[in-house]
Amino acid sequence: MIEIRCRGVLFDMDGVLVDSTPAVARVWSGWAQEHGLEADEVVRRAHGRPSIATIREMLPEADHEAENDEVERREIEDVEGVVALPGAEDILRALPAERWAVVTSATKALAEVRIRAGGLPLPENIVTADDITHGKPNPEPYFKGSRLLRVAPGECVVVEDAPAGIRAGKAAGARVIALRTTAKDAELLAAGADWIVNDLSEISGVYAANAEMVELRFNH
Repeated sequence: MIEIRCRGVLFDMDGVLVDSTPAVARVWSGWAQEHGLEADEVVRRAHGRPSIATIREMLPEADHEAENDEVERREIEDVEGVVALPGAEDILRALPAERWAVVTSATKALAEVRIRAGGLPLPENIVTADDITHGKPNPEPYFKGSRLLRVAPGECVVVEDAPAGIRAGKAAGARVIALRTTAKDAELLAAGADWIVNDLSEISGVYAANAEMVELRFNH
């Protein structure tokens, strides 16, 4: 049994709290086909990063803002099959609201739609694509997440599923628990994950009020 003590937990959203894989695949595959791009490659690149970063890479000469607005519109409208992942609701409700934050590459509007679709509590603290200049794997999103909780990044644990997000968490100085919901173990370890579990159902959260500490327990 692994026991980790920290002062804040920073959760990625897609692939950690909610399963949006079918919707993401539908939207990005459709967009790729319209632009004559390889759908599987576009979907792979899009996961765990701001949409506009993928658009800039795949269509360097396009009107990036317009394309990004269109992709976001489609993602907001498509919530079919978007559900909470195992353990997500339990751990969020077990932790005090001021001890956790969501740090996602989605926009605020899209994040709220997916969190609601999954039946999860809306976070008091959230960092979205609207709040940052540099997306994952840059550490900026996790620096901002730790600031919202008023703790140092090194006192936080990041929970991620994507290599880009793991690299962002590690670059910020946090410890990272990786979930096997999206990538293979070799990719998670190569990105720098400290621990790997299947999903949030394997993690229990215990709050020590006097010390303002969170204790996370899981088998490793």
